[in-house]
Amino acid sequence: MTPEKDVPDRDVHTFDRRANDYDEGRHGQLHHDVSDRVVNLALAVHPTPRRILDVGCGTGYVIKSLAGRVPDAKQIVGIDPAPTMVKVARTNVVDPRVRLDSGVVEHRPYGDEAFDLGVSTTSFDHWTDQGRGLRECARVLAPGGHLVLADQFSYLLWPTLVLGRRGKARTRKRASRLLAAAGFDVQDWHRLYAVIIGAVVATK
Repeated sequence: MTPEKDVPDRDVHTFDRRANDYDEGRHGQLHHDVSDRVVNLALAVHPTPRRILDVGCGTGYVIKSLAGRVPDAKQIVGIDPAPTMVKVARTNVVDPRVRLDSGVVEHRPYGDEAFDLGVSTTSFDHWTDQGRGLRECARVLAPGGHLVLADQFSYLLWPTLVLGRRGKARTRKRASRLLAAAGFDVQDWHRLYAVIIGAVVATK
């Protein structure tokens, strides 16, 4: 599936090209370190999720970790706009509870209140319409469900907001505004990795 025309993902082809070696080298290790911290945080705030959604699942590293640590989960779903990433994830994760879809966050083929835990690891900055994507996150989460959103959030990034990432929520203030507008009530921020990468826990 290619991204819908009204929400094109300008980075999807880059990730498609990197999919087969995304988990290798120093970049791969950084991705794993951040992902491990996201999983730990997600399970600290929601220890026994039954249905989990990973937005921007990439090669399936987070899903594989969650599947191993939450044996009672009924379903774990991942979605990513890069078809080759999804293909690699299907090779990496073999679990009957796991479903992997190719698609964009702004158009999710899931029902209302279908999940109780959502995670997203360094994909938020690549969403074309972040507000719309967060509204979809809120729609598919059950009341009391949690969204753990990890990415680059720092005041140090403000110069990029007038350059290549104009309009993106790269600061806590901007992201908090979008989360509130999407219908999330409680927001708890965490420093995740170094100074730049942070995570917010938002409650439906």
